[in-house]
Amino acid sequence: MLCALGAYALILPAAWMYTDTGRYRTSPERVPATTVGMIFGAGALNGRPSRMLVERLRLGADLYRRGKIQVLLVTGDNSRKDYDEPSVMRDFLVAQGVPRPRIVLDYAGFDTWDSCARAKRIFGVDRAILVTQDFHLPRAVTLCRAAGIDAWGVGDDSSRYNVTTTAYLYVREAPAAVKALYDLALHPRPYFLGPREPGIQRALEAAGRH
Repeated sequence: MLCALGAYALILPAAWMYTDTGRYRTSPERVPATTVGMIFGAGALNGRPSRMLVERLRLGADLYRRGKIQVLLVTGDNSRKDYDEPSVMRDFLVAQGVPRPRIVLDYAGFDTWDSCARAKRIFGVDRAILVTQDFHLPRAVTLCRAAGIDAWGVGDDSSRYNVTTTAYLYVREAPAAVKALYDLALHPRPYFLGPREPGIQRALEAAGRH
């Protein structure tokens, strides 16, 4: 009985986030156009993006080509000199045809809450399309909206190319959603905050000149 109650308590936050964000999760065709697309990091090895990160980046580039977004904010981990996830993301997007001046890098997106809070407080993002995998999208939308961003989400179905890992990551979302409740309740200060960053405004100004 206690085990069943514990499992229910673990699953409930993820289920709530999935249900609550349903209206904001949609397809590339149907998502409302806005200024900023935000792509979350998902691992890079030896200067190459992981398969899941590749699919996020391809999806972000597709949104750009469709005219759904004007600027891409890539947010990931650069906590040590030999690991620079945002730069890997930028280089892949450039290879996909996204102009380099339209890409803004957040080097301190250490987790989903930090990425959302920094997008709002450092980069001045008020509205964005979030790009990640389907399993992560409810939590990302929940946290970014809690951070003050009018967030919509477009997700990649990773079960197309890795069923086993996708199943594991859906299971892992349960404890991650419990941790997200802490972020929702307390709005903790990101690990690294820093001064305001004008990158998005500069990218938009560059876009206006073309």
